[in-house]
Amino acid sequence: MSKPNHPETGQQDGVYHAPWEKSFDKILTPFEEFIHRQTTSGLLLMGMAILALILANGPYAEAYSKVIHTYIGIGVGEWTLKMTLQHWVNDGLMVFFFFVVGLELKREFLVGELADPRKATMPIAAAIGGMVVPALIYFAINPSGDAALGWGVPMATDIAFAVGALALLASRVPKALITFLVALAIVDDLGAVMVIAFFYTESIAMAPLMVAGALFALLLALNMIGIRTTMPYFILAVFLWYALLQSGVHATIAGILGAMTVPATPKFDPQRFSECVTDLMHKFDASHQRGKSIMTNESLRGVVQTLGNGVHSVEAPLQRLEHIWHLPVAYLVIPIFALVNAGIPLEFDSLSETMKHPVLIGVSLGLVVGKFVGITGFSWLVLKLGYAQLPKGTRFTQIAGVSLLAGIGFTMSIFVAQLGFGEREDLLLMAKTGILAASLLAGVAGYVWLFLVSKPEPAHSRS
Repeated sequence: MSKPNHPETGQQDGVYHAPWEKSFDKILTPFEEFIHRQTTSGLLLMGMAILALILANGPYAEAYSKVIHTYIGIGVGEWTLKMTLQHWVNDGLMVFFFFVVGLELKREFLVGELADPRKATMPIAAAIGGMVVPALIYFAINPSGDAALGWGVPMATDIAFAVGALALLASRVPKALITFLVALAIVDDLGAVMVIAFFYTESIAMAPLMVAGALFALLLALNMIGIRTTMPYFILAVFLWYALLQSGVHATIAGILGAMTVPATPKFDPQRFSECVTDLMHKFDASHQRGKSIMTNESLRGVVQTLGNGVHSVEAPLQRLEHIWHLPVAYLVIPIFALVNAGIPLEFDSLSETMKHPVLIGVSLGLVVGKFVGITGFSWLVLKLGYAQLPKGTRFTQIAGVSLLAGIGFTMSIFVAQLGFGEREDLLLMAKTGILAASLLAGVAGYVWLFLVSKPEPAHSRS
């Protein structure tokens, strides 16, 4: 039988509730459950993209443009750093996105799907095909001039949108298919990062680059000597970002480099942690005094604090940071990026001419046709050669459906377009229009394809 609520403290069965806590739990719980769904990030991203389009084509178009191009600066003494709001988002805020991408990459290569060569072969081959073929299609249509700089735009897959679309079919597709798409998209992100680092850097300033190299070496040294407190890594990563910003290499690469240095090994192994917790719980029980608040029990507070430190010590810093930063990046950083960058002024009077522009055609065909041909073709090839095997419970027709969903480029494609066409607003407009149109077409086509070729999965096969 449960104990009645205490009239003043709201205690029931050893759990304390503030006066309004239960009421707010009833409101917050559905919302918390909602934001933890795979589809939420993609839906929020879509909402922000639609809002940006409305702002860029409505009565607030001038104000929207003025806001995103407003200069914002920070300074200390004679030192100042001044950029437009759009550049602060693209060069600064997006570092956190790349940081999470870096953490995901490191985890996948250490303990995830990409850690097993047999399982990793197919998503790696698929990702390579999904990058090479779209780039070749774009370059065939735009072989010269400034337009040729956009060859990297259709190479990228937006993991939030693609996985969100596939999650809508979770009852019809095996879990292994979602895992395959995530692994493919992560390798795709790595490819996009390498393209940005090596091909979208206009000029290099050697002195800041050498400073960046020294800071990266220092971050590696922190890892090697066993520093697991995250603050030193954060401070050095901020300086690394600034050094790269001054060097000419895109500053967001600092996020990837910083993530690569975060320790992936915890202080305690599970056995040692279990022994410590058992010992601490004995001390906890010995120190506990019935009816006495923990605030007045110094021994009990000490045990609880030590227990908290132990929990941190059994969890790898990489794992902890990925958990901490995943939600802010998914529900704040990327939507802000979409709001600032997806605002495309649409000229419906000249829409027919716009649809004939080679940059728009190259981006659209690259994302829709190129991704489909590249991912499906390279996957078929490694399967035929015997280098890989289909993910458990999947069929090749489902791989083909996933290759369509991978044509949703959005975040990373827009990011690369900003780098390639930053000085040509007309070409940037065409590239963004092509990205939005292709992403919509790829998402719908992929969803319909997978719905038609997949049957509802038994509950036990999805667990």
